[in-house]
Order: sequence, then C-alpha cells, then structure tokens
Amino acid sequence: MQNNPREQWGSKIGFILAAAGSAIGLGNIWRFPYLAGQNGGAAFIFVYILCVISIGIPVLIAEILIGRTAQKNPVGSFKALTNSKFYHGIGGMGVVAGFVILSFYSVVAGWTLGYLFEAVNGSLLSYDLAEEASNHFSVLTHDPLWNIGLLAAFMLLTMGIVYFGVQKGIELGSKIMMPLLFVLLIGLMIFGLTLDGASKGLDYLFNPDWSKINSDVILAALGQAFFSMSLGMGAMLTYGSYLTKKDNIPVSSIWIAFLDASVAIIAGICIFTVVFATGQNPDVGPSLIFRTLPVVFAKMPGGWYFAVFFFFALTLAALTSTVSLLEVVTAYFVDEKGWKRKNAVIVFGSLVTLVGIPSALSFNALENFRIFNKTFFDLTEFISSNLMLPLGGFFIAIFVGWLWGFEKVKQLVKEGAEKLFDKFPWVMGYWKIILRYVAPILIIIVLLYSIGII
Repeated sequence: MQNNPREQWGSKIGFILAAAGSAIGLGNIWRFPYLAGQNGGAAFIFVYILCVISIGIPVLIAEILIGRTAQKNPVGSFKALTNSKFYHGIGGMGVVAGFVILSFYSVVAGWTLGYLFEAVNGSLLSYDLAEEASNHFSVLTHDPLWNIGLLAAFMLLTMGIVYFGVQKGIELGSKIMMPLLFVLLIGLMIFGLTLDGASKGLDYLFNPDWSKINSDVILAALGQAFFSMSLGMGAMLTYGSYLTKKDNIPVSSIWIAFLDASVAIIAGICIFTVVFATGQNPDVGPSLIFRTLPVVFAKMPGGWYFAVFFFFALTLAALTSTVSLLEVVTAYFVDEKGWKRKNAVIVFGSLVTLVGIPSALSFNALENFRIFNKTFFDLTEFISSNLMLPLGGFFIAIFVGWLWGFEKVKQLVKEGAEKLFDKFPWVMGYWKIILRYVAPILIIIVLLYSIGII
C-alpha cells in the first residue's frame, strides 16, 4: 500500500473549479443545447434547473462526502466505510465506468480538437448548406487516421495534466481552463446577442410554453441534470477525497451545480441566438454543433473568430472532463495498488487510448461491426452512461441515506458547514428525504426509461 501523505487541494476555489470542470463538458455545450432544442426550449430548461436543485445537488453532496470521509478512491472509500463486498464492487464499478467512459468520450473530445484545427484553417467557412457541412463531418469521421490521431492527441493532453498531480496538474489546469472557458463563452454569448434575429433565440430559450412539458421532457431533463454533474462515475468521490474537514461540502456543491448549469444555459444562448439569427432549425438533434454550426459561422460577420473561439471553448470543456475521468483510474492504482502516480498515468492513459481505438473505428472501418445491434462506440456508451452511472448514483444515495447511519452522516456533513446547518436546520431533513426516497425512485425511473423499459 502507498504510505505517502495524500495530496490535497491547495484552495477551496481550486476544488470548486476542478469539480465544476469535471461536471462541465460536452454534455453542457454539445448535448444540452440540442436536448433543449428537441424538448421545447424554455420549458426543458425550467425542468432541468428544478432537477439540478432538487436531485443533483443532494446526490453530489453525498458522493463528495464519501470521498472526503474515507480519503480514498471509489473502491478504497467503500472498503474504509463498510464491510459489504457488494459496495466494494459498486466502488469498482465507478472505476471501470470512469475508464470506459474515457475511452469513448475521448473520441468525441478528439473531434472538438479536430474541429478547432478546421476552424483555424478556415475550412468551416466554405459551406452554405447544412448538407455540405454534414458531408464534411462524415468525410472527416470516416477517416480512421483522423479519428485515432485525434483520440491519441487528446489523451496525451489529458495525461499531461493528470501526470503532475492534484495541485500542480489538475488544480492549476482547472484554475486556468475554467475561467478561460467562462470568458470565451460569455464573449460568444455577447456576440450572438448583437446579431439581427437573436431575440427569437432568447424567446425560444426563456419564454416557456408549458404545454411542452410532458413525461419525456421531465425524464430527459432529469437525465441531463444527473449525467452532466458527473454523478455516479467516481469522479466527484475521488475529487472529494482530496478535501479536508474544514471544507464546506454543501456550499461547494451548490457552486459546482451553479457553474455547471450556468455554462449549459450560456452555451444555449450562444448557439440559439446564432441559429435563429441565420434561420437554422433548432431541433436537428446531436448533429447541431458539428453539422449545422459551420453553416452559421459561414453566414455571420466575424464567423472565423466565432468558430475558433467556440471550438476552443468546447475543447477546454472536454479536457476538464477527461482529466477527472483519468484521475478516477489513477487514484485507484495509487491508493489500492501502491503505484506511483506518474506510472499509473502513463500505463492507464495509454491503455485507455488503445481501448478507445475500436470506438474511433466505429465511424469507419468497424461501422458495420455490431454487438446487440450496436457499434462498439454505441455499446460502450450505453453500458456506461445508461447502466453504470444511474446504478452508481442510486447506490450512493441508498448508502448515505440508509446504510451508513444517518446520525453519523449528519455529523460528518456538518464539518466545515456548521453555520449553514445552524442557520437553516431544515436543510438536513430535506437532504435526508431526497437521499432516502426521492432520488432513488427517480434514478430508477430514468434508468428504466433510458434502457427502453418505460
């Protein structure tokens, strides 16, 4: 076992930015806008924010608390807190989920890097029709070397940051990347608001049509809130393990959720102001960014700058997430197997890259290779995102709400947050109800919905 003193965050803001960076990723800037577009805009955003406040923050507090209390990775944390072999396995599932998600997420993250290069060289400004931009996207992703090369490049960037540790790598990188991401997105939002017709995008996003809210919209919003906050994959638990008892977990969690939701909404404004200003369709689905926005950039004044800044921001968002995923795997081998951090990063960063190659080839050489009628990319995404993450979140809520002993949990969560609970004593009861009843039931509903049972 490793006997070296455990690294800790150098500052509260360092932890908040790193954890927010884990939560803020392609899900906010790529997935959130197209989900909002498909589910009624403002009505979806209202339900999403409600889900973040009522479910996301309570489960986030629980996951961070487990990590801070045990000062371990997901497996080590449950080993320290319970003798249950089942929960040791749940911790192991978190590590595996982090590994699997990183293997396919880095493929899409590589596309953001590739499109940044495309934006810089001006390739994205030559398309007048969405079909032309769509064909360009297909040509690029059908090139095995393009996909694999960008996967490897993105993993090298990720490994470089995690290699230098918690303070000198993850925290320092987050302190640079997260403020830069916010500045870029706010700048792009302001630019979008100056365009003729931008007001239609704002109406779409902030003038709700309540008739749009149905069970599908509610479940999509809850799923987005849950997945976008990196819950259930061990990342927040691992980041929490570098906290001290002086750190205020509830307040930090509120900040993380606020930053996460803010980026999603700002990204929505960035995208829908220009989409409506240029007469594009807001509900085209997952292809919104890669297939539609190049047409938008080509039609707008200053399109080259908008394209470069947008895909640079998207690359930063993806990078802060891949860093947290690699840290989950790295922390396990440092804590449980006594590996040196640098060796763990090199070995498992390289292994993730190799495992990611079949996902990268799912869009070209292996596109006809199917398992259960899914490509390798689709299968790894389905197993990790639709099964592992909801199950991880479900069992975290059950463990903290029922099995750990809530009197003990109350004392632990109050450490560093005494003033909050003294001033608002009802918060503890609310948190308990959410963890024991509301979150588990809703997570199971989302799980069943995502796998097509309901």
